[in-house]
Amino acid sequence: MKKILHIISSPRGAASFSIKLGNAIVEKLQAAYPGSTVKVKDLVKDQFPHLEEAHLTSFFTPAEAITPALLEAVKHSNDAIKELQDADVIVIGAPLYNFTIHSALKAWIDHITRAGVTFKYDENGPQGLLKNKKVYIAISSGGVYSEGPMKHADFIEPYLRLILGFLGLTDISVFRIEGLKVPGVQDTAEQKGLDSIIL
Repeated sequence: MKKILHIISSPRGAASFSIKLGNAIVEKLQAAYPGSTVKVKDLVKDQFPHLEEAHLTSFFTPAEAITPALLEAVKHSNDAIKELQDADVIVIGAPLYNFTIHSALKAWIDHITRAGVTFKYDENGPQGLLKNKKVYIAISSGGVYSEGPMKHADFIEPYLRLILGFLGLTDISVFRIEGLKVPGVQDTAEQKGLDSIIL
């Protein structure tokens, strides 16, 4: 039995291939771990605000000195981090927009990246504090970016591996539905991506 957290960042709803891929990953996890629970976090429907002064101030204010206004400002961050801490498995849907992640996903990342909470610095440098969790990333894209001449233009997988690893989430598997707009590839892209899921 696992606690699964499914992060959605596509605004396309039922038409989204990253959501279809993420759902397929979740279904395989549920089959592998009967009785698992799934919490869905749709970052487009439940948006995180872009960081402003109040958010940053709240991140660095000691608990004993925090005001009601700062407590409200830090709520998104605290809630998101608690969901991550509670989860055993995290599935992150990440459609490629202009070679990188959707701004909704970036805003969520900004709220979960907290010094002293999800990472810290010691004499050995930065240390991630979110440990012993499995992460699956479901990427969708119109082009092919996992290999070939456009591989250098993929700023999703390298970035997510870097920032999640910085937080201690280093056990990462990536699956893709790609080539959705490429003639000769698009007709089989979805099925190929779904068939690639091996947990």
